[in-house]
Amino acid sequence: MAQDIFDKALNNLGPIGTAAKLLNSHHYYSFPRLKGELGPHMEFNGKRMLNWSLNNYLGLANHPEVRQVDAEAAAEYGLAYPMGARMMTGNTDLHEEFEKQLAEYVGKKDSFLLNYGYQGVMSVIECIVDRKDVIVFDAECHACLIDGIRLHKAKGGQYYQFAHNDMESFEKNLIRASKLAEEQGGGILVITEGVFGMSGKVGSLDEIVAFKQKFNFRLLVDDAHGFGTMGATGAGVPEHFGVQDQVDLHFCTFAKSMAAIGAFIAAEPEVVMFLKYNMRSQTYAKALPMPYVLGGMKRLELIKKHPELRDNLWKIATALQEGFRSRGFDIGETTSPVTPVFLHGNYDLPTVTNLIRDMRENMGIFCSVIIYPVVPKGVIMLRIIPTAVHTLEDVEYTMDCFEQVQAKLQAGEYATMELA
Repeated sequence: MAQDIFDKALNNLGPIGTAAKLLNSHHYYSFPRLKGELGPHMEFNGKRMLNWSLNNYLGLANHPEVRQVDAEAAAEYGLAYPMGARMMTGNTDLHEEFEKQLAEYVGKKDSFLLNYGYQGVMSVIECIVDRKDVIVFDAECHACLIDGIRLHKAKGGQYYQFAHNDMESFEKNLIRASKLAEEQGGGILVITEGVFGMSGKVGSLDEIVAFKQKFNFRLLVDDAHGFGTMGATGAGVPEHFGVQDQVDLHFCTFAKSMAAIGAFIAAEPEVVMFLKYNMRSQTYAKALPMPYVLGGMKRLELIKKHPELRDNLWKIATALQEGFRSRGFDIGETTSPVTPVFLHGNYDLPTVTNLIRDMRENMGIFCSVIIYPVVPKGVIMLRIIPTAVHTLEDVEYTMDCFEQVQAKLQAGEYATMELA
């Protein structure tokens, strides 16, 4: 008799769920519930928190002009319009106008507006490669890219992973991919990120595109964290390196800089047209609702008209990173606003949970914590996401708290601490 497929749901919550159950941490370490207006200070567990874990780089979530357009668009159109997928009944002049604006901003001729970022970029990968094609990707690519790679139509063995930002490893895998692609009569898609969201490292796009002189491949860049934050105008990491014309598929999400829902993929018009007619996640799913389109256009307008938003973000990010380094903290090799703080030592899970509880309950600091297997054993990573609406006082207070945390950790206090 076949087993009940729900047995695994009842008996095995998976690695993250099992840890959450063990710690009784649902709604605390996992699925926390932050309350109040989106911003640097929010409420958690009945206490006011200095929040360093919010996708709101430029502070647009509560910008008065954004809130006004969001409200007016919702009042005029509701959240249902347009009803249906773009190909059928969900297309509008405003969707297409937004696409033109986005393409122009990132230096491309055309773009395709997507209803969600995660499923959108997965669908781009699934759409653009076929059974004869080969994928070469950075080892630290985001989960959405890995899931898209898993949708490869080939029977397996047609994708190669290169060591993170390692051009020697990249070339070796390009050689392997080129041989296989030539044998099968297919092509090569290289996949990397503009900014890697955990480490804050910028993808080596300038070095990657140099290999186009020797190898025939197309390049997909997931620029989720770079869009709005990197480059002279905020157009992203391709602009930062001056290689917009060498990035064949430029993917950006609205979830970070715009503090919104949706995404887009920018490319040559012929490629965009192919994607419009072949991306299953868009062909068979509802179009981006009108309030998100009009709200997105307003957000893009503000990003272009107000570079001081980006300047403020970088003022806070620079103060954070220089402050941590000057106090002896390891923040890795970040060259973006993403600021990881690495605490080294063979600490057990109770020690880590006590550390986080101390920060939240006694210091009022809320940030993300990452442990093995996302980072190597012997490392705790506290990830801080600065925004344009944080202050230098927030930075200074955080520096003082982190020094206390590091001292307690090294003294072994968190191993035995009992916190309410």
